[in-house]
Amino acid sequence: MHVFITGGTGFVGGIVVRRLVSEGHSVTGLARSKAAELRLHELGAAPLSGDLSDTELLREATAEADAAVHAAIDYGDPAFGLLDAVAVGAMLSGLERPARLLYLSSTLVYGDTAADAATEDREPAPLVQPFKLEGERAVVEAGGVALRPGLVYGSSGSALLDGMRDSARESGTVDVVGDGSNVWSTVHGQDLARLTQLVLERTPSGVVLNATAGDPVAIRDVAAAVAAGEGATIVSIAVADAAAAMGAFAEQLTRNLVADSSRARRELGWEPTMPGPVTEPRNGRSHAALEQS
Repeated sequence: MHVFITGGTGFVGGIVVRRLVSEGHSVTGLARSKAAELRLHELGAAPLSGDLSDTELLREATAEADAAVHAAIDYGDPAFGLLDAVAVGAMLSGLERPARLLYLSSTLVYGDTAADAATEDREPAPLVQPFKLEGERAVVEAGGVALRPGLVYGSSGSALLDGMRDSARESGTVDVVGDGSNVWSTVHGQDLARLTQLVLERTPSGVVLNATAGDPVAIRDVAAAVAAGEGATIVSIAVADAAAAMGAFAEQLTRNLVADSSRARRELGWEPTMPGPVTEPRNGRSHAALEQS
């Protein structure tokens, strides 16, 4: 299968590219810089020079592929939502119906799940990245698939976990908003890449799928694992103080975000196999360790 992907040099996209190539698929990745081109070569993919604003390029690239993955995201660009909508529209225009387009969304669209695990039938609450819901709707209505991963962990590149590590190394502390007792569902990058492969190969049509594995983990436990690994300490900060630095996302970090992935397991036979983000103490160590595969 020939797959076209955007965001193939990002944390999640890079793991997906490596997985698809290792399974014998050919991959073409959008590259907006020379560095991105080199990275795609390293991953075994063919780079295509351009960016998300080049609608004709995106249309042609998807038309020439058997399937496509939209994994591009820019957390620092406030205008990314508009660019995302333009890119999704261009990619869908290059595909026959049902469109074999996989859209990487996020469980963040659920807002606060409280104590209940959200299934795909739960009404979203677009508190963070509301454009993701628009992208999901467009793709699913065209017969594609939207994946909603939990907190993705694994190799370096996870925005939240890398932020914790950077803080630990620079200041000797890891900040937790509130008391950190709230829990999030997670998924290892390699398990997520495996699910992406299954979606592309088995071509379900017009569905949303949660992508989470194992038991939910408390944000404080994740922070403790990072702090222990870096020789740092945990500091609890007030939501108002965190919001001054992080914006609306600070409040999200105090909420529960739990999602049920039974549909993906049932319909695609997906079975996550990677260790959880916080492992048991080993080799005489008195603390948990963050999984760094």
